[in-house]
Amino acid sequence: MRRSAIAAAVASCLLLGACMTTRVEESKSAATGLRDGEAIVIIETSYHFGNDTEDSFVDCVSKAVQKGRNRLRVYPDEAFVDDLFPWFEPRFMPKGPDALPELLAKPGVAEKIRANGIRYIVWLNGDTERTNSGGSLSCAVGPGGGGCFGFAWWENDSTYEASIWDIEDSESAGEVSAAVRGTSMIPAVIVPLPLIARTQSAACKGLARELQAFIAGEDAS
Repeated sequence: MRRSAIAAAVASCLLLGACMTTRVEESKSAATGLRDGEAIVIIETSYHFGNDTEDSFVDCVSKAVQKGRNRLRVYPDEAFVDDLFPWFEPRFMPKGPDALPELLAKPGVAEKIRANGIRYIVWLNGDTERTNSGGSLSCAVGPGGGGCFGFAWWENDSTYEASIWDIEDSESAGEVSAAVRGTSMIPAVIVPLPLIARTQSAACKGLARELQAFIAGEDAS
């Protein structure tokens, strides 16, 4: 980040708090909707294939989509993995949504999923990374007291994608993505003042809201 850009970000963030920009997008390839009693299951990319999606993010999205006007019924992911043993264990787990047709063609797999009322498999992928940082902050304690002085900042990018697979129609329904960039900072003159950009939380809320609308067949706005 250039010095002038940092100065502008600092000035605006000190006035408004930690700065974040959010972009939520969808790409739909089939009509969607849920009947009474139907559910979705949300699973994460396996660490066996890299890009392990954080458990905390999967839990956040699972809880968020079960709230609000377009709330979705979510089948527990742990129960789903147990029901389909061993096909979603790390050793056998499909590498991504494109590999699901081969798995669903195995005897009894699709029937087992449908028997649990699952209409869509939502495959989450992504992570949160620190992309930039700067400044310095030092704290000291002396005979007359102590304090912290300086200024530190850092940027986090939270980028996640949900791929939605329709079990009933045996096809991909599309993708939903959320990307949040945030600048956190800690200015300190004796007392530190943390201004934290919670990018992962913002990405969770944005992705969950868009996912609800996507599956319900409505406009998230």
